[in-house]
Amino acid sequence: MQRVHAKKFLGQHFLKDLNVAQRIAETTYKGQSDQVPSTEKVRVLEIGPGMGVLTQFLLKDPNIQLTAIEIDRESVAYLKEWYPELHLIEGDFLKLDLNIIYPDGEFNVIGNYPYNISSQIFFKILDYKDRIPLCSGMIQKEVAERIASKPGKKAYGILSVLLQAYYDIEYLFTVDEYVFNPPPKVKSAVIRMTRNKRRRLDCDEQLFKTVVKTAFNQRRKQMRNSLQQLVGKGNPILEENIFTLRPEQLSVDQFVELTKMIENERNQDIL
Repeated sequence: MQRVHAKKFLGQHFLKDLNVAQRIAETTYKGQSDQVPSTEKVRVLEIGPGMGVLTQFLLKDPNIQLTAIEIDRESVAYLKEWYPELHLIEGDFLKLDLNIIYPDGEFNVIGNYPYNISSQIFFKILDYKDRIPLCSGMIQKEVAERIASKPGKKAYGILSVLLQAYYDIEYLFTVDEYVFNPPPKVKSAVIRMTRNKRRRLDCDEQLFKTVVKTAFNQRRKQMRNSLQQLVGKGNPILEENIFTLRPEQLSVDQFVELTKMIENERNQDIL
């Protein structure tokens, strides 16, 4: 059996432990009984199937209708040979319009995500949050901890707030380096993100993103310093107690309230 050569520039590390692969494959709806209808299959989009270590389990699952996206031509050729029944799209997930793949309805996302673009993948998931009820898979352990982190922790940051605003995060299990070929220099982790009941934030959502990113870009500073560019230097609103905190101290709901304060202040300036 011809194998695919791992390419460093694509961040490829091929999982070789089938037990781990099966556990990851099960995360796409395990524990989500409302997502396993009796008559309809769950539509699942796999990102970066590589040599199909997850794919083989997903294809065997009678509850799943699988589509996969792969950018590596060598992997595409391998998958077409060994999994001819797979609906495979050759392309870059970050550049694809997912509305073309799924013109309507919901779909789950799963993958052994390339470490070098995992954050970009999750930011794109947010763009389709109303259509992706569940996203799971394996990423670098450090990034997984960041996504799942709670306020007050060192790992808490931009990804934590933006993803937790719309998803409930589960850190499922850690994966050691030796189950990969070639082994990465870091440990990995499997997470599951399930869409929460918060359909919309009670604030300007674009401004919310700006506030979060601006605050954490100077995470060691009090927010009266990092956010003054959004309301103007010397603005009295900066004396409010919430602006004396550092960003890692604020929950998602507090960031929403902070955004509403800034939004109201800006509207006053317009009037």
